[in-house]
Amino acid sequence: MDSGKIIARVKAILTTPKTEWPVAAAEPATVNSLFTGYILILAALPAVAAFIKGSLIGTSAFGITVRDSIGGGITRMVLGYLLSLVVVYLMALIINALAPTFGGQKDMVQALKTVAYAWTASWIAGIAVIVPWLGWLVALAGAIYGVYLLYLGLPQTMKCPTEKSAGYTAVSVIIAFVLSWIVGAIVIGVVGTAAFTGAAMGGMHVTGSNGDSVTIDGNSAMGQLAAMGKRAEQASKDMEAAQKSGDSAAQSAAMGKMMGAMAGTDGNVEALAPDQIKAFLPDSLGNLKRSSLSAQRNKAMGMQISEASADYSADNGQHLTLEVSDTGGAKGLMSLASAMAPEEEKQTEHGYEKTYSAGGNLVHEAWDTQSKYGEYSVVVGKRFTVKATGNVDGIDQLKQAVGSVDLSRLESLKDAGVKAN
Repeated sequence: MDSGKIIARVKAILTTPKTEWPVAAAEPATVNSLFTGYILILAALPAVAAFIKGSLIGTSAFGITVRDSIGGGITRMVLGYLLSLVVVYLMALIINALAPTFGGQKDMVQALKTVAYAWTASWIAGIAVIVPWLGWLVALAGAIYGVYLLYLGLPQTMKCPTEKSAGYTAVSVIIAFVLSWIVGAIVIGVVGTAAFTGAAMGGMHVTGSNGDSVTIDGNSAMGQLAAMGKRAEQASKDMEAAQKSGDSAAQSAAMGKMMGAMAGTDGNVEALAPDQIKAFLPDSLGNLKRSSLSAQRNKAMGMQISEASADYSADNGQHLTLEVSDTGGAKGLMSLASAMAPEEEKQTEHGYEKTYSAGGNLVHEAWDTQSKYGEYSVVVGKRFTVKATGNVDGIDQLKQAVGSVDLSRLESLKDAGVKAN
């Protein structure tokens, strides 16, 4: 996968679609190359952005901020991402099947090109859900522009008469809407309800007046997406070889490798066992005694997530909850989320809320002076999340609660359970 080519294609299809569609249609490609070299990369962007918004930043209204749990957010991110890939392929099948109806020519590779490049606007605009209040408008604009791209692309890729492109587009959009609604219903049923900025696509440096030279910082979000694409490309080759061999064991192993590549890891990752992760939670926090303790390890689409939670309380009415989460098999996506998360701070009448990086870790804190309720959370080793929430004297008490967890030891386990495929 060539990151420079992806960037160039995104730029061209969004800014000069009328001249770019003929170029894209004429390019040699396969279903495999389109997925590994383009779709897997861009489809991850809105999924990660939704996780950042839902679990790290949250939704605020009337001075109240609501966030998903880290485990629930990761499950939604992984499940939504994988299902979106399924929808892309289904839409390509449908567009291919409809081609003769609208005077076009059936070609599965061209149909997949149509979906991939028409949906580029929606994938890029999907990052904007991070932006408070106005993000949904950008996402909506991206979806609308995607319809226009589809209208322009169908005559080039599927060879339908231009006068029939509007009807072809309308039918395709209706089907896509239904499929997307079904996917949303599945995600909600499994895990519950739930800006294209420099931070999101940082690490890209272009030199030269014509922009031909592109350098990608491997530690940036774009660099991590590029690495994800390379892993997926190799995994797809292994899968093709396994399918040709007819060896069911090899096919199963290749599928596991592909799942790992989609999640941004080098192999299958086993999350910490419940007993292991709950051991990080202390028996007491100052004058607050532990009143309950629970831990669990769940699996979503083959990705393991572990969570441990303990409640602490005192006779003076203070109480807090301390949580430790291991993103396990989705640690690659979690790393990407850390790279994409914006740094921001806002003040309210009764407190503040901010997200920032400290010592290489992503940190979020919020405090309300009126209710004396707050949250302090930190992402450790781009895999683990430690969070304290509750009614206490001040934010420092929540920071101390997080500090009571052995963060250095937790970070030393960032590669624990990684199994090479």
